[in-house]
Amino acid sequence: MWRAALSKTVKKIKSVEIQGAKEIAVYSLKFLRRFCKKKGFGKDFRRVASKLENARPTAVVLHNCLEIIREEKSLETIDELLKKLENVNKKIAVNGLKLFKRKKYMILTHCHSDEALAVIKKLKRKGKKISVIATKTEPLKQGVRTVKELTHARIPVTLIIDSAVGHFMPDVDAVIVGTDAIRKKGVVNKIGTRLYATAAKEYNKPFYVVGNTLKLDKRRKFEIEERPAKEVYMELKSGKLKRVKIRNPAFDITPWKFVSKVITERGVYTPSQIKKMLRRSK
Repeated sequence: MWRAALSKTVKKIKSVEIQGAKEIAVYSLKFLRRFCKKKGFGKDFRRVASKLENARPTAVVLHNCLEIIREEKSLETIDELLKKLENVNKKIAVNGLKLFKRKKYMILTHCHSDEALAVIKKLKRKGKKISVIATKTEPLKQGVRTVKELTHARIPVTLIIDSAVGHFMPDVDAVIVGTDAIRKKGVVNKIGTRLYATAAKEYNKPFYVVGNTLKLDKRRKFEIEERPAKEVYMELKSGKLKRVKIRNPAFDITPWKFVSKVITERGVYTPSQIKKMLRRSK
């Protein structure tokens, strides 16, 4: 019974029905809690944890949570992690307010990040006049989810194709993006983020990254997830495109030189402060 449930859980994560590093962790931990309540923390636990962790290998939050659980094998540990992850957005949003002193902002965002959106929504609730430019985010159109969420929050939003960011960057006051992992070399986020960071740098626009501290990534082994080619070109499946290699990396790494600040639940940090935190965590 649990094997079928695990397979269904992993499928939802791999298919991006469940997306975002924090959301993947929360969804996985909820499954893991149900499993451990019945089966405990023995060999089957190790197998289940490994399957969940390998479903989306780039995102680090679940890895960090599992490392904690492996040290403290208890349902209470899982509950504490779930509580932290489910409450983290409120703290992040409050800290994000510190960076926005003016009354009016045009913000650009990429893909979908509930932590980044928590900051944007908080600005709106605090009386700031906020409007957003959101990328469509190919190939899975994850930016459409962002647009729907912002519309529901009554925040004016404009949807653009990914390649139009350079055209709109002069009109932007700040860029706010989420992150799947925060590493020594830079910030891991949805593919395209690095290009937007370089455009922001060219036009002297602040580039803010939003992410909780469980996204600090000290893993030695790290890989950028590559997703199925059919996401890029659906006709590949029908054989209409032959002898063509398709690459579909889900993420890229934005070097620290392009990042202005990192907004976390603990506070707002500079890239140099984040790199010190990563060194201390080794």
